[in-house]
Amino acid sequence: MSQAGTLILIMSIAVLAPLLAYGISRRLPVPLVIFEILLGILAGPDVLGWAGDGPVIDTLSDLGLAMLIFLAGYEIEFDRVRGATLKRSLWAWLTALVVGLALASTLTGLSKGVYIGTALTSTALGTVLPVLRDAGDLHSRFGSVMTTFGAVGEFGPIIAIALLLSGRSPGRSTAVLAAFALLTAAAVWWAMRPRPPWFPRVIARTLHSSGQFAVRLVVLLLAVMLGISQALGLDTLLGAFAAGMLTRLLLHGAAPESAGPVLEKVEAMGFGFLVPVFYVVTGMEFDLDALLSGGRALLLLPVFLLLFLLVRGLPVYALAPPDLVRRDRRALTLFASTALPLVVAITTIGVDDGVLKTEEAAALVGAAMLSVLLFPLAGLRLRGERRTVEEPLGGTESW
Repeated sequence: MSQAGTLILIMSIAVLAPLLAYGISRRLPVPLVIFEILLGILAGPDVLGWAGDGPVIDTLSDLGLAMLIFLAGYEIEFDRVRGATLKRSLWAWLTALVVGLALASTLTGLSKGVYIGTALTSTALGTVLPVLRDAGDLHSRFGSVMTTFGAVGEFGPIIAIALLLSGRSPGRSTAVLAAFALLTAAAVWWAMRPRPPWFPRVIARTLHSSGQFAVRLVVLLLAVMLGISQALGLDTLLGAFAAGMLTRLLLHGAAPESAGPVLEKVEAMGFGFLVPVFYVVTGMEFDLDALLSGGRALLLLPVFLLLFLLVRGLPVYALAPPDLVRRDRRALTLFASTALPLVVAITTIGVDDGVLKTEEAAALVGAAMLSVLLFPLAGLRLRGERRTVEEPLGGTESW
């Protein structure tokens, strides 16, 4: 199939997926991403063989992943991601990294263990946040804690990719990462500077016209941060995450009254086009034959699924803020153990580097797909038992 035909197929799946999710949600609230991936697998070469590939589709998929990470970075509310909860989330992720690298290296060897262990520490914040938003739980106390733990679970593996999977020496990787941090700090300083009076006026006046100044500025910021990370030899996901944080600082500082409408437009571009392309292509490129051929790959899938809970989940449960009741700690564990986008990115790097076999990558991605299907559903059920009076945003936790 031509690339144009494949794009039509992808967008047809993107339209069909929310219809299926809506129809089933009355009985079972299955995350939309599951339908996008499963339909992608169905249309892919291992089932119906309808999908083609090519540079245009690959580029759109890469942009979809970048947009997903960008939106995850934008969702971080800096006035809520701080204090004791941030410290706990950092320690939980560092513990997961040490345990993940040790376990994965013991099971698969040091070279593979670095890739697998890093993947086991990730949290699919960009996947979890829409689930919490749809459930009306994003701005609760639980949503605030989940955002903090999820942000570290999204940002931490990106840093680990830059340090451990870049192919450079640790010293050089640290220097490059420090250079990126300095450039990002300069960008933060620029974003937080007072803007001239015309800036919010131009945003407001072009918000509903063909000018769309704010949306174009957001895309420019994303492109610049992606370009900086690529120029430094870092994974572009790091640039996408930083661009999301910068955009939030800029819009909420200079034009807070327009920040909401601007985000709605960016989300429409992301969740309406680019992000579905990424998830559908993930399904199309999933090596189903390698997984279903039996043997080691199929056995690894439940092992990896369990490891997501053990490696990522247990430290989160142990270090969750003490003001959360037990069922909320369990729900936090499940949501934090949900992984997919970074798992896809890390396994792709591993296969391209010739370290991971395709069947191992398929087992790890398959386990991540199951985590997206099972863990948020279980977490929502636990949260469904919560008190009808919502928890306050503040807390009395202490480190």
